[in-house]
Amino acid sequence: MGYLISFEGGEGSGKSTVLKKLADYLSQQGHKVVCTREPGGIEIAEQIRNIILDKKNVKMDAKTEALLYAAARRQHLVEKVIPALEKGKIVLCDRYLDSSLTYQGYARGLGIEEILSINQFAIDGYMPHLTLFLDVPPEVGLTRIQKDDEREVNRLDLESMDFHRKVREGYYQLLERFPERIKKINAEHDIETVFKEVLSAVLNYIK
Repeated sequence: MGYLISFEGGEGSGKSTVLKKLADYLSQQGHKVVCTREPGGIEIAEQIRNIILDKKNVKMDAKTEALLYAAARRQHLVEKVIPALEKGKIVLCDRYLDSSLTYQGYARGLGIEEILSINQFAIDGYMPHLTLFLDVPPEVGLTRIQKDDEREVNRLDLESMDFHRKVREGYYQLLERFPERIKKINAEHDIETVFKEVLSAVLNYIK
């Protein structure tokens, strides 16, 4: 069985960049690596992603949003993640369950336990072996997004600063709840420093 390593954090935390650098390094070391993302990763889940993040869908109910994330997660898991794990590969996933617990459960006020219940039905016990929480103040993360001309602005980027602060608070709650699984990384540093911290955490786990 392989490893499922998830990357979490608020908008503009640098998850995608660090994930790619880690994938390149692990591949060079001879590991079989699969990079993926949530929501998305496979065709059906990408279609659901387009619905969730479409800026036109401002009327979307919070519970609808939570259920769509869980549906995308389920399909992604059975179609891509589980087969890769069964082949002994390292799966690096840009967001997973903790994003739903934080964004919908805490920031949207639906309740962490309620969102956990929905997702337990969806994931059949497939939790990340290790979660890297790239922590950055929302003011810093959103400023990075504004400076990145290549990054598409989605519906979540348009949320209030208060919402993004709640997202960060939610991650801190999960950090207290799952300290063995979630490792906090200071993502305010330059990308090389962040990558070194991430690499150290991963190598300590998969050694």
